[in-house]
Amino acid sequence: MTDLVSPAGTGAGAGPPRAALRARGALRRALPALLVYAGVRALGIVVLAVWAHGTGKSAHRLLSARWDSVWYSRIAEDGYGYTLHLPGGKVHSDLAFFPLLPWLERGLSTVFPLSAGDAGLVVSAVSSLLAAWAVFLIGERLYGRRAGVALVALWAALPVGVVQSMGYSESLFTALAAWSLYAVLTGRWVWAGCFAALAGLTRPVGAAVVLAVWLGVLVALRRGGRPEPRELSRMILGAVLAPLGWLAYFVWVGMRTGSPTGYLDVQGGWGNGFDGGLAFGSFVAQRLFGPAFAAGLGLLVGVGLVLWLYAACVRQRQPLPLLGYAGAVLLLALTAKGYFGSKPRLMMPAFPLLLPLAVAAARARPVRAVLTVSTVVLVSAVYGAFWLNGSGPP
Repeated sequence: MTDLVSPAGTGAGAGPPRAALRARGALRRALPALLVYAGVRALGIVVLAVWAHGTGKSAHRLLSARWDSVWYSRIAEDGYGYTLHLPGGKVHSDLAFFPLLPWLERGLSTVFPLSAGDAGLVVSAVSSLLAAWAVFLIGERLYGRRAGVALVALWAALPVGVVQSMGYSESLFTALAAWSLYAVLTGRWVWAGCFAALAGLTRPVGAAVVLAVWLGVLVALRRGGRPEPRELSRMILGAVLAPLGWLAYFVWVGMRTGSPTGYLDVQGGWGNGFDGGLAFGSFVAQRLFGPAFAAGLGLLVGVGLVLWLYAACVRQRQPLPLLGYAGAVLLLALTAKGYFGSKPRLMMPAFPLLLPLAVAAARARPVRAVLTVSTVVLVSAVYGAFWLNGSGPP
């Protein structure tokens, strides 16, 4: 199977012209998946626009100027330094938001006649396509082209897939994480480390990408024996680069707040933190044993489904970097306290969880697979419109 870039260690004959040919070939292979992705997301936006029009709301505002989108736009326009003091002692500081998305928003709004919010929509649109490309390449490499297309369709049609079209950081993070994972699978260690470092400047869950890179290096060392010095140096460099973005922001926030635990303190002000899932478990139990029994049961079934999918990934013998990445994303999402409605959104970058379903769709009869995926797409579009016109993501 042709890789996106030339194999590590090749000489001058595999320079930019050959790399460009490989990139074009990878893009041609991914084109059907990208068209499917664009169609799914376009349908979601159309349904959202119709629903919003019927309720007297603006779909554009729902996508670009609510919740976290406002915080990112404010950072892009004014830099860090805004703090909101709420009743009850909560302190919402913009230091909770990692800088890469607002940096890109500011750059785009400086060069083009765009507001920061609209620049965020552009970043998400481009990033989501780049994410879909990498997701396809991973699925294709592991289980074939049809599985790659199905994986992209399923990721686009997640119940909270509409977030991929918002001025949020999920699309940007997933793109960087997926390309880092693809680089790990193809032995491009420096690229893997660079993408992981950028992912670490995007969301705190960038630590999951770092883990994937390190696991990839360990697996390669164990399976391949003693590598050549040049290849070993690439592995070491990739492993060193991977955590730099994540660590840099943590250190910067610590210096800014005057505390080595500055970022954790900022998250605590938002009511966030990690307690091993105790708060989430209590939240579910209160609904199971209260008047909101149906909601509690739905949450319990949802968590069970996610854990079942992860077990299916293990049985599928996915590469260890993918298992480590998806497991870390799940662990961080399920063990965090606060904003329980955000958990589906926080788990969205864990696209390897969908590989067992994608393989099943690829092996099914085409008519059955198309009908099943189309139904999921329609349900996702309607749910996304309902969700954003209602409580939406905090």
